[in-house]
Amino acid sequence: MPLETAQEIATQALLQLTKEPELVGRFLAVSGIGPETIRLAAAEPGFLAGVLEFYMGDEALLLTFCENSGVRPTMIAAARYVLAGELGGDE
Repeated sequence: MPLETAQEIATQALLQLTKEPELVGRFLAVSGIGPETIRLAAAEPGFLAGVLEFYMGDEALLLTFCENSGVRPTMIAAARYVLAGELGGDE
């Protein structure tokens, strides 16, 4: 999967996440990001991979996103892999 496609999928996931304040709060708590620093964190290379990891940690949330966006669950995992690889990790 091209990096641009992975970024596009993760950005879609982030946009869907922001539509539900409860989920945003849970994401911030899990990621350790404070509401006042989310803009700075979003500029970090691992941020989008972290968004996808958040979805992958909640099957119901993942499947809802996939249904709403038309993206297969395996594409989420592939996008996360690409984004994590961009960091130099080989996860």
